Amino acid sequence: VCFFGAILAQDSVQSAQWQRPCTAMAPKKQTKKPLPKAPLKKEPAKKEATVETLFEHRPKNFAIGGDVQPKRDLTRYVKWPKFVQVQRKKKILLLRLKVPPSLNQFKNTADKSVAAQTFKLLKKYQPETKKERKERLLQLAKEGGKQSGKAPHFVKCGMNFVTKLIESKRAKLVLIAHDCEPMELLCWMPALCKAKDIPYMIIKGKSRLGQVVNKDQATCLAITSVKKEDEADLAKLVSSAKSNFNDAGRPKWGGGILGPKAQHVIAKREKALADEAAKKAGLMI
Repeated sequence: VCFFGAILAQDSVQSAQWQRPCTAMAPKKQTKKPLPKAPLKKEPAKKEATVETLFEHRPKNFAIGGDVQPKRDLTRYVKWPKFVQVQRKKKILLLRLKVPPSLNQFKNTADKSVAAQTFKLLKKYQPETKKERKERLLQLAKEGGKQSGKAPHFVKCGMNFVTKLIESKRAKLVLIAHDCEPMELLCWMPALCKAKDIPYMIIKGKSRLGQVVNKDQATCLAITSVKKEDEADLAKLVSSAKSNFNDAGRPKWGGGILGPKAQHVIAKREKALADEAAKKAGLMI
C-alpha cells in the first residue's frame, strides 16, 4: 500500500508542474526586406579592332618554371676574385693612411693628350720581334755578313739598362710606369733623373709600356735617339716632361682622407661645438 501511495504522489506532483501557466512570448516584428534596385543599363562595350598577327601576345610569367628572368644588377652579390678584392682594399688603404712623398709622386701622371703623343712617337721605334730579327740576320748572312749603315733607332727597356743610360746621360727621355709592384723598385728613379738632369715622365699602365717593346709589362722605357724628322716631336715631349715633372718641385705627402661616415661624424661634432659656443657668447652678452 505504501509503494502504490508513493507512486500516486509522484504522478500528482508531475501533473501539477505541467499545469503551471507559461509566460507568453512577444510576437516578432515583421520587417519587410528592401527590394533590390533595378540594375542600370550597361552600355555595350566597344569591340576593339583586332589585328591578326602571326604571334599571339602573352604576358610574361616570371614565376618558378616560367619565362627567363630579366637581367638585374647583381654586382653587390658577386663574390669577386681575390686579386680584385686586394686591389680595392689597397686603394682604400692608400686613401686612409699617410703615403710618403716618394710613393705619392706616382699619382701625378701625364695627361691623356701628352700620353697619346708619346705612344705615337714610341710606336715608330718599336724594337724588332724575334721573327723579324731572325729574318734580318738571315738576310745579313746571305749578303756576306757585313752590316751597312748606322745602327737602327729602338726604344730601350729594362730597369738595369735604363738606369745605366740615365747615369751615363745617354737617355733623352725616360718613361716610368705608375703601377709598378712593389713600388719600392722604382721610387728612386725620379730622384735619379732629377739629379742627372734627364727629363722623365710618369705614364699610366705598365702593360701599355710593355706593348711598345713586345712584352706583357714594362716598368720603364728610355729614348736615346730618334730620326731627324721626329726631333721636333721629341723636343715638345721633353719640354712638357721638364715643366710637369722635373721642375714641379718636391713631392708632397698623400693620403689621410677619412671615409664618408667619419667625415659626417666630425662635421656633426664641429657643428654642435659651434652652436654651444654661440649660445655661451649670447649669454655672456
